[in-house]
Amino acid sequence: VPFVVKDLFDVAGLPTTAGAALRAAVPPATHDAAVVRRLADAGAVLVGTANMDEFAYGFATVNAHYGTTANPHDLQRLAGGSSGGSAAAVAARWVPFALGSDTNGSIRVPAALCGIYGLRPSHGSLEMDGVFPFVEAFDVVGPFATSVADLRTVYAAMRGHSLAPVDTAALRVARLGGWFQRNLDPELEAGLAALHAALGGHALRELPQAERARAAAFVMTAAEGGYRHRQALATHGARFDPATRDRLLAGLQLPAAAIADAQRFGAWFAGAMQRLWDEVDVLLAPATPCAAPRIDQETIQIDGVAVSARANLGIFTQPLGLARCPVLAAPLYRPGRLPLGVQLIAAPGREDRLFALAAQLERDGLIGSTPPSLEPR
Repeated sequence: VPFVVKDLFDVAGLPTTAGAALRAAVPPATHDAAVVRRLADAGAVLVGTANMDEFAYGFATVNAHYGTTANPHDLQRLAGGSSGGSAAAVAARWVPFALGSDTNGSIRVPAALCGIYGLRPSHGSLEMDGVFPFVEAFDVVGPFATSVADLRTVYAAMRGHSLAPVDTAALRVARLGGWFQRNLDPELEAGLAALHAALGGHALRELPQAERARAAAFVMTAAEGGYRHRQALATHGARFDPATRDRLLAGLQLPAAAIADAQRFGAWFAGAMQRLWDEVDVLLAPATPCAAPRIDQETIQIDGVAVSARANLGIFTQPLGLARCPVLAAPLYRPGRLPLGVQLIAAPGREDRLFALAAQLERDGLIGSTPPSLEPR
């Protein structure tokens, strides 16, 4: 089975660029990344590496050095990021699965915009050996696929063992309200409402201080990213993608008090989320606020204000990284229309619940990936 990996996984014999031109001449990796080796041992065949936002810092896969990855459903639209190359390769049916990484939404955003499945596993559940880091407090790796069964098979191979079956009738499923009901495309709202109703229509739940959680993740990401690249910024700043460089430099200027506040909030948030799991088994939320924007459309509307699409397509994915929980991004079943995606969220270590529920929804025809028509829309 052929597959591709985001260009921050070590591949023996190739430089690991992490989407950065200044890393094009680094010594080639001597070994494949640990999860790539596991997949090879299971019979998968690596056929290439895929484009990404430089150093995984973005939600668009707009790369000043290696180009912009187009969405297979409409080549004038963004594929999402930062794992956009991997997602686009799967959505175009070039390969049946691919690997990406997710810090604040880098698997879930492109999965939603490209109309495929993507998994952000529980933090720490998969080996990160041989994966170029961004923010170690949030970084995970995970697969993309066009069916729940394929996604589950690949995840099991990456993990080294299969998942036990789950009775979906016993699952307590709720939809997230508040922050996760604002700024939604009307068709996405309708799709979420239909899913919510099909799953029992239980009372809406609130993610504890979701907006503040997003802000905390933003601060922690900027601070660690800036610190990680501080030497290269000082000596080779002109060789960075300008948009990436500006965000990393901004992170270096954050005051220590703001970083400490964000870290303290993160610890509180994880505890608050743990209490929520005492009441519900799976949460339902949008993955992005809208379908894929056009490549030449620099902004999207958030709360009536035009903001950067590249920085804000992850408004619904960013708050969840603090909770260290698994999230399965799934496409609403929309043949012939631009993809819209949702997130299924469970407690840490409960990927089994996500796969079981997603399989049921796929059988019921509520979610599902359809091949692109390649007609502009």
